[in-house]
Amino acid sequence: MLQVILSETATHKLKELITKHGTEEDAYLRVYVTGGGCSGFRYGMALDNKIHEGDQVVQNNGIKVVIDSNSAEFIDGSSVDYVESVAGSGFTISNPNNWSSCGCGQSFNKKGEEAPDAAPGHHAHAH
Repeated sequence: MLQVILSETATHKLKELITKHGTEEDAYLRVYVTGGGCSGFRYGMALDNKIHEGDQVVQNNGIKVVIDSNSAEFIDGSSVDYVESVAGSGFTISNPNNWSSCGCGQSFNKKGEEAPDAAPGHHAHAH
């Protein structure tokens, strides 16, 4: 079974954002991976209200997290956090399956693979 962990801080911020854009029953956090980025792949997140064929849904701290089938292998085992610092604030994703990540904090290379220009079948999502 697919696993995505939301920190307490991320859960609180997501619930705040979800209540501005809908309800917890009809709003989801979509987490996905696209080809590109500094290190080969790039994480993405967006609030969504649609579940597409092939999507996997996991519940974490009362929030529905949706992952498309192409991104599932890259997202499984990830943790989502919300960080506030002097440099700024935002969501971060960490995954023990990453071999390397970029200083931007958004792109990564999977263990055992070289950084490709773009992975076949991984594409940007229109949200």
